[in-house]
Amino acid sequence: MDAKFKKNTFAYRNIKRTRTMTESLVEYIAHYTSLNDSEVAALTHLVKKQHFEKNEIIFTEGKVSNEIYFVTKGCVRLFYNVEGRDRTAFFYTEGQFICAGESFTFHVPAKESYQAIEGTELYVFSKSSIDELLDISSKFELIARIAVENELIVCQNIIASFVTKSAEERYVELLETNGELFQRVPQQYIASFLGVSPETLSRIKKRVFTKKDS
Repeated sequence: MDAKFKKNTFAYRNIKRTRTMTESLVEYIAHYTSLNDSEVAALTHLVKKQHFEKNEIIFTEGKVSNEIYFVTKGCVRLFYNVEGRDRTAFFYTEGQFICAGESFTFHVPAKESYQAIEGTELYVFSKSSIDELLDISSKFELIARIAVENELIVCQNIIASFVTKSAEERYVELLETNGELFQRVPQQYIASFLGVSPETLSRIKKRVFTKKDS
């Protein structure tokens, strides 16, 4: 594998620069496995960084997903089109993988869409780049597996939240676990995520803060 890696034109670029460029991604992967210098350099060469403007659509339903994303900066909204209206299902921020799991795994049209809520930077893993990374090291199998598994966990958490909690309970949970979203995400998207109207969200906020002050 090392011999094949050396044949690539990028070869052994400055490792210090490589680590700087992929620091957050490498640190995330390090929770599961460590990467040596050549593996980090391969990751930098084969995975492309892409910037999306605020409100720009990253991926739309109906397409077949051939990419996995890793958020290094910004916030991404996962949403579905329901009878002509979009319904927010989840928000991804720095340090999270994004993957339309069913579409990516089974090569079928995706049901979900992704939108940048603010200026966002992503590392983009195409299927072809993942295949090349696997030729270099089997460690990179983790990337696709972790991304798909994380998406499954997200879906399970969304379902469990709506089945077991009220809108107010979901609001409190979001406030406690990811309160910064309220400063980064428009209220209508928070409301959609909670399954209520913006007006109902305002009433929930008032009740929650009244309880805290009492």
